Amino acid sequence: MRIGERATNLAHVFNVRQGFSRKDDVLPERLFTRWGRRVGGSRSLTREFEQAMTELYTVKGWDPATGCPTRERLRALDIEWAADLAEFPGD
Repeated sequence: MRIGERATNLAHVFNVRQGFSRKDDVLPERLFTRWGRRVGGSRSLTREFEQAMTELYTVKGWDPATGCPTRERLRALDIEWAADLAEFPGD
């Protein structure tokens, strides 16, 4: 489990280094449409998705505002050196 968590965090550090952020963690537009029409409840789905992403980032030890793994989380996984590969918010 720890190896998988380390791999996930390293992959996300790479994505952060390439310019990805929370704004890039989105659902495909097709989930908001049905047969070419916008689904009426899509606004609540968007809100629920945003809340779920905040909770997921918190559980993972990532900054909920940016979606970046925190230096503390990387330190706990013995891969703090990875934080130096990208400009992390708050550094």
